[in-house]
Amino acid sequence: MEHASFLILAVNPGSTSTKAGVFRDEEELAASVIRHRPGELASAGRGLLDQYGARVSAVTAMLDDHGISGADLSAVVGRGGLLRPIPSGTYIVNDAMMRDLEDKKASSHASTLGGIIAREMGEKYGIPAYIVDPVSVDEMEPVARISGIPMIERRSTFHALNAKAAARACAADLGMRYEDGRFVVAHMGGGISVGAHRYGRVIDVNNALYGEGPFSPERCGALPAEDVIRMCYSGQYTEDEMIGFVTGRGGMISYIGVNDMRAAYEMIDGGDARARLVVEAMAYQISKEIGAMASVLGFDVDATVLTGGIAHSRRFTDEIEPRVRGVAPLMIYPGEDELRSLAMGALRVLRGEEAPASY
Repeated sequence: MEHASFLILAVNPGSTSTKAGVFRDEEELAASVIRHRPGELASAGRGLLDQYGARVSAVTAMLDDHGISGADLSAVVGRGGLLRPIPSGTYIVNDAMMRDLEDKKASSHASTLGGIIAREMGEKYGIPAYIVDPVSVDEMEPVARISGIPMIERRSTFHALNAKAAARACAADLGMRYEDGRFVVAHMGGGISVGAHRYGRVIDVNNALYGEGPFSPERCGALPAEDVIRMCYSGQYTEDEMIGFVTGRGGMISYIGVNDMRAAYEMIDGGDARARLVVEAMAYQISKEIGAMASVLGFDVDATVLTGGIAHSRRFTDEIEPRVRGVAPLMIYPGEDELRSLAMGALRVLRGEEAPASY
């Protein structure tokens, strides 16, 4: 049976850019990275939430530039932000979600604007507005939430959109449904998250933003707790500086001053032994986390999946492969392609293959 055809606008806001794409079903018709001029977003207002109007105007201009009428769109879908913990899925942007998107905590991350922009443009064109697999997707089992002290519960904050998309692609290549498979998926970018995917749910994953798992190009990963406590009380660092080590100024950049793998390998090729050791250590820690998540699945794993921007580096994935080859076949899906992932989430709902979730 033939499907009806759907025209979908996908929007993914970043800190200094807005990515937008239009898809006719699975086919990408247009895509742009709208780079906002210095001061352009700041002039829109004092905070992140004040930027949505300027970004909506930029996306509307992108549609005009490609000769696409908003009246022809079937749906608009945006990147989800720091919402309350929710299961994976494609969510309608409703009033309850809007209240949380506009909350101070959620508005600390640019992805939050995705849902707000989708709602604005959906109302403008009279079409459904969705988000897909925000970073707050939480499908962890109760046993995975225990941290070690009752005052702290382990939380799921990871690259759900890309990790799920890569796992779906892997499942398709293996001739199976994602919901029928067991995968360990490592998203490797500015942050690194490694999750255990069992029958369509991520039952355990390191918190990629707040200090768990491998260190990354910009984040510290798990640290010896006593040493962290002593740093906090040493008087040498402010609270903001300590949080910075966790979320943006730790990891590889704190050791060798770069957060780009190309630059790191240039240093290595120039004979920098410290850079060599740090890059090897990052691959080592990712491999350890893959092994840990394989144990969550009882080492019954259909495939180990590497994805994210760093997966473009064959040199780096070659450092992981020997350490994890005994777990399962290793499959690599470089990059993030988040616009397509967003559009495909909306398309599954529009086709009736998946019911839209309500926040």
